[in-house]
Amino acid sequence: MAFTLEPLPYAYDALEPYIDSETMKIHHDKHHQAYVDNLNKAIEGTANETTSLDDLVKKAGSISPAVRNNGGGHWNHSFFWDSMAAQAGGVPTGKLAEAINSAFGSFDAFKEKFEGAGKTRFGSGWAWLIVKDGKLEVSSTPNQDNPLMDVAEVKGSPLLGVDVWEHAYYLKYQNKRPDYLKAFWNVVNWKKVNERFESSK
Repeated sequence: MAFTLEPLPYAYDALEPYIDSETMKIHHDKHHQAYVDNLNKAIEGTANETTSLDDLVKKAGSISPAVRNNGGGHWNHSFFWDSMAAQAGGVPTGKLAEAINSAFGSFDAFKEKFEGAGKTRFGSGWAWLIVKDGKLEVSSTPNQDNPLMDVAEVKGSPLLGVDVWEHAYYLKYQNKRPDYLKAFWNVVNWKKVNERFESSK
């Protein structure tokens, strides 16, 4: 069962001016495509050839580094594209907003913690908003790991993730990762995050 790269759910320039179209083209068509291609090569002819992406990710600790890294890359990026939308941003509403206020004190306090997780992730990786034991938490993972993996330091159900690999922001923001993280709030698809929150219960 070869994995395939789905098209972006919006145009390359849909997230302008916060994430530029050239970055989106390279990020999706080159980086994400490479994860898919390398994952297919790594599972070809093995027992993992018929395993779903979710199941591969969940058993990351017992599969080869190539499958873990490329499977994680495919899962994380697919999740990331859906976490953003054109004319998005703003603030969460409803039960999700209540849960954020309960867990972090306020939406601004949550944003500060989330940005902090992204800023302090050494090298390449991701920052996450997750549900763990019924409560919201912020965490981060190295490389292409994610909170679903059995090897994750903090395990949980991801609601929102941001890519802090340099390829995600370097063309527009150069080395200014904090600026990229602040701009990210303008494209967050809170409708999708809320759907994930509801299904995590």
